Amino acid sequence: MKIDLSNKTALVTGASGQLGRVMARTLASCGADVVIHYLKNETMARSLQNEIEALGRQALPLQADLTDADAAAKMKSQIFDRFDSLDILVANAVSQYTWTTILEQDLDDYVDQFETCVMQNVLLIKAFVPHMIERGYGRVIGINTECAMQNFPTQSAYVAGKRGMDGIYRILAKEVGEHQITVNQVAPGWTISDRDRENQTEIQAAYSASVPLKRRGTDQEIANVVAFLASDLASFITGAYIPVCGGNVMPTI
Repeated sequence: MKIDLSNKTALVTGASGQLGRVMARTLASCGADVVIHYLKNETMARSLQNEIEALGRQALPLQADLTDADAAAKMKSQIFDRFDSLDILVANAVSQYTWTTILEQDLDDYVDQFETCVMQNVLLIKAFVPHMIERGYGRVIGINTECAMQNFPTQSAYVAGKRGMDGIYRILAKEVGEHQITVNQVAPGWTISDRDRENQTEIQAAYSASVPLKRRGTDQEIANVVAFLASDLASFITGAYIPVCGGNVMPTI
């Protein structure tokens, strides 16, 4: 038994980012062709393209601001000009901002997180899920966060956006399940990335002390779960919010 994504096409948004790049590589290593979405980092997108093509898979780098409806529509057109189908949608892109208390947080930060966590997902869903419905197959995977359960001080704008995203995904799972489209969320903890490896900041003792597995997870461990959910091994899992954080948060029954 193995994860086999042969003859599948995946879109990874924010694929040039710290986590997105590993998910793109992993899906390709499982046999998928990959659309590499990026906002600013064209250099990394082109590097990923070369890596994926070296694996014998097709890769298409595309730049777009996915909070803009016209940009999302253009990206849809560009994808279907190249590929016959879009089987796997991994919504990973999110904007960065400075975290502070609710009393001090700029109102624009809440709007920003709503646009990137909620409206961006709505635009992606509207662009690609109708095609999945026509084919009677699809995988929609959103990257959420453990913060959505923690609700710690200074997390308010991020949590508000990600909790809004959670509602969209749970409802979508119920609306499109009859078409054999699964809709799930992966919720990483504070994950070790290339940036940590370069800066030698992998060890964060205070954080790891609260994690049952007593360590931070890696970007590859997150990507492994995404690949599983994208595969037919996860064909009867939908509507799930899956923390990949070593037990740092645990949804209850």
